[in-house]
Amino acid sequence: MAELTMELPADHPGVSDEDYLARRAHIAEVGRRYRPGDPIPEVHYSAEEDQVWATVSAELAQLHQRFACAEVRDGSERLALPKNRVPQLHEVDARTRQLSDFRIRPVPGLVPTREFYGSLAERTFLSTQYIRHHSVPFYTPEPDIVHEIIGHATMLASPRLADLYEQAGRASLRATSDEALDFFSRVFWFTLEFGVLHEDGPDGDQVRAYGAGLLSSYGEIQVFRDAEIRPWDIQAMGTTTYDITQYQPVLFAAESMDAVLEDLGAFFDSYDDDTYRRNHA
Repeated sequence: MAELTMELPADHPGVSDEDYLARRAHIAEVGRRYRPGDPIPEVHYSAEEDQVWATVSAELAQLHQRFACAEVRDGSERLALPKNRVPQLHEVDARTRQLSDFRIRPVPGLVPTREFYGSLAERTFLSTQYIRHHSVPFYTPEPDIVHEIIGHATMLASPRLADLYEQAGRASLRATSDEALDFFSRVFWFTLEFGVLHEDGPDGDQVRAYGAGLLSSYGEIQVFRDAEIRPWDIQAMGTTTYDITQYQPVLFAAESMDAVLEDLGAFFDSYDDDTYRRNHA
């Protein structure tokens, strides 16, 4: 059998670590061989990989208590992820199916944009299984299992947010032009990835996070309130540029979780190519 190989960008923390590259290649192959309907196979994580998960998940759990909204905190409790080892996707899949009828499906790595969004319409989340390099446990230049599970799966443990993901997937299928999909993707970015909202707490009204990108980022979740927090505006979200390589300088805050569900759900339910053209004629 030929040895599996993995190529990473020159600035990736694990690019010179042959053991890490071999592990990444092996884990990617597990996802590549998976076929929908088959049992999700286990990945045998190393002690080092389990330690990365234990370190990052413990810190993020504390940060969520300070900075995440109640809907997310409740979802995290219901999901009940293991604390001392990397969770197996079949475990997470079983929990999200039970909690919100959302499935988790392994993939080898990043998938085409339309495939990722389209799967949400079938209440299926496509998840990578590899974990970031141990040398910088609080940083990853790409979505890893920390982002997928602590970020997205935590949201999918909420039936209300899971429904919003399905609505988003259906909207993406109706956005058949590249321009319409780009507008949709920007709204998705500023909400389900980097969404924030106002919520009353012990110290009064606070801006709190609900987007997966913030929930899974040890660094950014601590400083997102320093960004320019703009009022909720879907039209502005869909036309605002962003850089995935840096902390977001602009965020859009909803007035509440109920407002997110109502306003964003209405946008997703009505969005298609004609809607885009009418608003951008």
